Amino acid sequence: MPFLLPNRYKGKLIVVEGIDGSGKSTQISLLSRWLRSRGLAVAFSEWNSSPLVRRTTRRGKKKEMFTPASFSLIHATDFADRLESYILPLVKAGAVVCADRYAYTAFARDVARGVSRRWVRNLYSFALRPDLCFYFRVPLDVALGRILGGRNAIKYYEAGMDLGLSRDLEESFRIFQGRILDEYEAMAGEAGFHIIDAALSIEEQQRQMRAVVRERIGEALDSQVLRLPEGIDETA
Repeated sequence: MPFLLPNRYKGKLIVVEGIDGSGKSTQISLLSRWLRSRGLAVAFSEWNSSPLVRRTTRRGKKKEMFTPASFSLIHATDFADRLESYILPLVKAGAVVCADRYAYTAFARDVARGVSRRWVRNLYSFALRPDLCFYFRVPLDVALGRILGGRNAIKYYEAGMDLGLSRDLEESFRIFQGRILDEYEAMAGEAGFHIIDAALSIEEQQRQMRAVVRERIGEALDSQVLRLPEGIDETA
């Protein structure tokens, strides 16, 4: 997206996006381990993890206090803190940062909650443009099955229950995640997503990701990116 700031540093930013249950977290974890095994300095960042607002976010979710606008703003605060204090310094230093969700998550989720598309994008206009963004496309029923198979229940905000879409949790999930899916699909071309079929095997998805990394930024990884010092355990 042209309004995100271009990366003019030696380090690289690789992000994954997709609806809940798409398997993106598994894939970015595998990719980061593979990059470390090549001797590269790799860091990891995930959505909604800033210590600055973590406690407030948890309290607000527990008490179901957030409006769509306040939810958007607190996530933007979280993102800004992680970008300025963690992601940007590492990229400037020459490291590879692998991010489990990025600004595109806000572009999809906040708009699905009814927040202005233009307002949200202006809110994140300070963000660094990723060098690679993988979008994991998955059918809603597959995503729901994965979530229900991995834990006891769907989360309140994950299902969009705050929007009054349906009294049934699973139906609300389908409607809300369907809206998010529509937003991802609409921005895929503009954002330059590398689309991965998330219904494929874990091994095949990872193979495709590595092939794209080699093709698009392989030369930079070999010549520009910061490498681990000798003696560091590359698989740690």
